Amino acid sequence: MKDSTILIAMSQDASLTDLAKRLEAIRAIPARAAILIIGEVPDFPYYGIGIPPYGGTEIPPAWQEAISSVHADLKTKSDDVEFLLQQHGVSGAVHTIGCAPSQVADAIARRASLCDIAIVSEDLRTPDTLFRQTVFGILFQSPIGVLLNDVDGQALTRAGKIFVAWNTHLHTARAVHQALPLLRKAEDVIIASVDPVMTEYREGEDPGVDVAKWLTHHGCNITVEQYPSGGKDIAECILDQSKECGADLIVMGAYGHSRAWEALFGGTTRHLIEQEEQAVFLAH
Repeated sequence: MKDSTILIAMSQDASLTDLAKRLEAIRAIPARAAILIIGEVPDFPYYGIGIPPYGGTEIPPAWQEAISSVHADLKTKSDDVEFLLQQHGVSGAVHTIGCAPSQVADAIARRASLCDIAIVSEDLRTPDTLFRQTVFGILFQSPIGVLLNDVDGQALTRAGKIFVAWNTHLHTARAVHQALPLLRKAEDVIIASVDPVMTEYREGEDPGVDVAKWLTHHGCNITVEQYPSGGKDIAECILDQSKECGADLIVMGAYGHSRAWEALFGGTTRHLIEQEEQAVFLAH
C-alpha cells in the first residue's frame, strides 16, 4: 500500500473526526489521499422547458436555490478538508461533485480509475440511493475494489486476521488479487469455502488449497477452512464465521448474480454491503 492513492468518498455532512482517523491511517502507510465530497442535488425540472411558440423555458427559482445551497455547502466542506489534510501532513487532493444520484456512479468511477483502493464513508448511507450508486460506480465502472465499514482505518493498515470468502468464480479471484497488499500485511489469512462443491470442474477436490499455495508464495500465513452452511443464509454464515475467528476484515467477490437479481431477491453481496458491523473489501 505504500505510495498508493486511496480514494475516500464522503458526503458534505461527513464527520471530520472520522476523516481525521482515516487520514492518520493513510499517513502511517504512507499513502496519498484523494478525497471526493459528494452532494446530492434535485433532478433538473425538465417539465419547465417549453416548446416555442407555445411556451418558453422557465426554471423554478426553488431548484436554482437548492443547487446554489448544495454547492455552497460543498465549498465549505472542501475548505475544512483541505485544512485537515495540512494538519495531518497527508499528501492529497480534494474534489467535489454536486449531482443527482443517477449521475454519481459515472462521476465517482472517473476518480476511482486513477486510484488504488476506495473507501466509502458511512455517512453516505443516508440516503441509501446515493450510497448504492457510489458503490456501484466503483465496483462496475472502475478497476479497483471498495472498502466498507472501516471507520478508524484498522482494516486498511493493520488487519491482523483476514477472512477470504473463497470460491472459484472470476469476481472472487479479482477480489483476492486486488486485496493482495492487505493480505501480505496480515498476520493470518483464512481461506474459507462455504458449502463448496468438491468436484474437479467446480471447487476442486480440496477447495481453497490451490489459492492458499499461491498466497503462501507471497508470504501470507494461510489457514484453509471449509464450512457447511447448515441451511443458513450464506451471507450470515460468512459473517458468523468471520466473527467467531476474530477476523478484522472480510474479502469477497461481489455480485455473482446480476444487480437486478440481487435487488429483487437479495443475495450475499447485498447483505454484506448493507451490514455495518464488519469491515468488508469487495471487488467485481
